[in-house]
Amino acid sequence: MSNGKADGKISRRDLFRVTGAAGAGLALGAGGYSALRGAGDETAALPGLQTVAFRDVHQAGMATAQQEHLHFAALDLVTEEISEVRDLLRAWSEAAERMTRGETAGDDNFSQFLPPDDTGEAFDLSPARLTLTFGFGPSFFEKDGEDRFGLADRRPVALAPLPPLTGDVLDEGRSDGDLCVQASADDPQVAFHAVRNLVRISRGLAVVRWSQLGFGRTASTSKTQATPRNLMGLKDGTNNIKAEDTDLMDQHVWVHEEDGPSWMVGGTYLVARRIRMLIEVWDRVSLGEQETSIGRHKYSGAPIGKDDEFDPVDLEAKDENGEPLIAADAHVRLARRSDEEKILRRGYSFTDGFDAERGQLDAGLFFISFQRDPHKQFVPLQQRLAANDRLNEYIRHTASALFACPPGAHESGYVGETLLEQA
Repeated sequence: MSNGKADGKISRRDLFRVTGAAGAGLALGAGGYSALRGAGDETAALPGLQTVAFRDVHQAGMATAQQEHLHFAALDLVTEEISEVRDLLRAWSEAAERMTRGETAGDDNFSQFLPPDDTGEAFDLSPARLTLTFGFGPSFFEKDGEDRFGLADRRPVALAPLPPLTGDVLDEGRSDGDLCVQASADDPQVAFHAVRNLVRISRGLAVVRWSQLGFGRTASTSKTQATPRNLMGLKDGTNNIKAEDTDLMDQHVWVHEEDGPSWMVGGTYLVARRIRMLIEVWDRVSLGEQETSIGRHKYSGAPIGKDDEFDPVDLEAKDENGEPLIAADAHVRLARRSDEEKILRRGYSFTDGFDAERGQLDAGLFFISFQRDPHKQFVPLQQRLAANDRLNEYIRHTASALFACPPGAHESGYVGETLLEQA
């Protein structure tokens, strides 16, 4: 893209030109965007100028209204020095703050004798509401019985590895990890650029274990968003927690002081599951079977027997023969959460081409959820689904990971500081 305008996006060059900030870093932030919008008609008419503040009480990318694209990466540390881990998280936070403001990842991009600090592929693109979220896996604290950084006694109880779940066919090479980076944006290249540059910063200290690209959100995290559809053509996440439900977010997502440890207060736990959909099998079954499997009408999203997506699910309703309208093994029946099991879903569709063995689509749902305690919320919910859900005929869980996402970075601080500075 040469100027960032032809497709309705505003480029970093345009940002510099409009604000008179050419050659300097553009510090937008939440207040900066509002000020820029009022700078003149030309600026106010340019779309795609949204930015999401990196520094806050909680990390962005959780309660943020969900963006349309994802690049998720898990990394394994190769350093044995806690001081180098601090330096890495500090450098990541500094680069993340810059990139989420629409700036380059680093300052030095014009020396003819050194590689640029930024790889450059997002230079002409808008900030696209980029958010970057970081987390620590169980293996960060202890691996093969070894206390790697003297932090094993500070691993949260809730960060115990997830138990084996019925039906899992997990690829260990695409599961787990010491650290994670979740990049979400409304432009896939902006998300890719962010992860690429963070990985570049980590060279010599960490290596990528696995990564996943996602397109098309499969949940709504704000009341301003309509319910999206997954690759089965079904509306997904109808009853998801919304960011505006602050009481529910506080009750089910954010870690409290009494939960412990203190460094996780205001943070949350991220569960990632790569769920391959057996698309070819699903596409051959009748509409009736598809709707019976989910317990909702495919096109309206309404519960079986109802008209509107948001009509309450009536698990006691019977048909003319006295049979339950919603089957005993229907997904919506088994996915009904108690007050203790509510989670914040934030997943994406994915496609990784075709598998070489069968020539079938390798596509599905990259499930992401945030919760206050995965072993009290996600695990019992998934155990119930894994044991009896009719949808299991059409899906396979092929990868899994769990990460502790600490609270957000304060001014001049970095993500993970509450843990690493006490080591």
